[in-house]
Amino acid sequence: MVEDERYYQVAAPRSVGERLAIAARDRIYADFIQHCRPTPDDRILDVGVSDVVNDVSNVLERKYPHPEQITALGLGPGSEFYAAFPKVAYRRIEANQPLPFADKAFDIAVSNAVLEHVGSAQHQAHFVSELARVASKIFITVPNRYFPVEHHTGIPVLHFWKSTFELACRCLDKTEWADERNLILMLRDRLAGLVPAGFVPVIGYTGIMLGMFSSNLFLFIDTSAKNLQETP
Repeated sequence: MVEDERYYQVAAPRSVGERLAIAARDRIYADFIQHCRPTPDDRILDVGVSDVVNDVSNVLERKYPHPEQITALGLGPGSEFYAAFPKVAYRRIEANQPLPFADKAFDIAVSNAVLEHVGSAQHQAHFVSELARVASKIFITVPNRYFPVEHHTGIPVLHFWKSTFELACRCLDKTEWADERNLILMLRDRLAGLVPAGFVPVIGYTGIMLGMFSSNLFLFIDTSAKNLQETP
């Protein structure tokens, strides 16, 4: 089985879960366009693409009209990804290592549903810092812990609390998702705490919009801007 497939087990093909996931990714893409305002000449780095190619994965590559401007990074060989998106440059990287690019090599860096999987608070902070180093603007999205159904397991509500989530994972034979080396459930405050010193973030809800229970959170930083305000 392709390693990335474990991230798509809940959203089975043609299921309600897949339709909701597609709707969420479409909103995420719209928010990316609104905040980053990419031009046809902008160099875009997409960190954490998937070798699973379906209607849910790799939303930037599926929708962005200038794929030749995208450099995609992934942990796998990328053969399925490259076959689906031959105009996108693909590069394999190692987890939790510095990105192999010079400072401000890109105009925009994006990452969708990756930050929650990098392993620890220190690794998460390093991940955000690296994106801010190599790009002038960064746009990161993660699942929101307070969405009523946990994205990776399909467990409802019990994931709001660590102890009940761990118990539910044990009962359902999904213990890998209770291990913070594989998944750290994200809230706004935790996301804000990962922002490098000196930057003022814009943090908000995206995906399926349900107020504080929306499906996803986004973090946007323009490293050249001043006096940005956090969204309500």
